[in-house]
Amino acid sequence: MKLAGGLIIALLLSACASGVGSGASAGVATYDDLKAATAACAAKGGHLKLKRNGDIKYLDDYACEKT
Repeated sequence: MKLAGGLIIALLLSACASGVGSGASAGVATYDDLKAATAACAAKGGHLKLKRNGDIKYLDDYACEKT
């Protein structure tokens, strides 16, 4: 019974996972992710820039800034 309850909780929590950190790269700023983010930002008229005190390893630490 405890095992079944644990499995249900695990399934419910895994269903909540979404967004940048849940993909194949798990939020890590890979070359392909940065290339796509740069292109999307340029299409909006901006440039991709690392946020203040950001870590270059994480995609969430980059922002699209208007030029």
